[in-house]
Amino acid sequence: MINEQIRDREVRLIGADGEQLGIMSAREAMKIAQEAELDLVKIAPTAKPPVCKIIDYGKYKYEQTRKEKEARKKQKTVELKEVRLSPNIDTNDLNTKINNAKKFISKGNKVKVTLRFRGREMAHVQQSKHILDDFAETLADIAVVEKPAKMEGRAMSMVLTEKR
Repeated sequence: MINEQIRDREVRLIGADGEQLGIMSAREAMKIAQEAELDLVKIAPTAKPPVCKIIDYGKYKYEQTRKEKEARKKQKTVELKEVRLSPNIDTNDLNTKINNAKKFISKGNKVKVTLRFRGREMAHVQQSKHILDDFAETLADIAVVEKPAKMEGRAMSMVLTEKR
């Protein structure tokens, strides 16, 4: 809330250079702000009494948007990458998939390892679980299992994340 939008009877006022001006009526605070040719902005509406500050509102809004933009820039988004396997995968192919997963995890992403079953492979689901276990065991030095292996339709999947 700024200027005339502030309807409180009493406010705690902070001056343009940060010094406390004490508790006064909202009208008095408004007069002081107009004399300084600045805006009266409510910065802590939940406090008793609410805290208002005399500042240039346009500059204040600009600084806030800049801070938010800076915070967004520093934020890291974690993606979920997927590595698909089949029950009759060969060791070299498995090693290639493991290396891909290592790359993803080292970049800070989560890896969903999916073992897809097709046709008659559905009859041997339990024998194929060891492939996912071996996969997780091989990456145990850099990754930890976030979500253990679980059947989801015709696929068994687990999620690995970077070790902290």
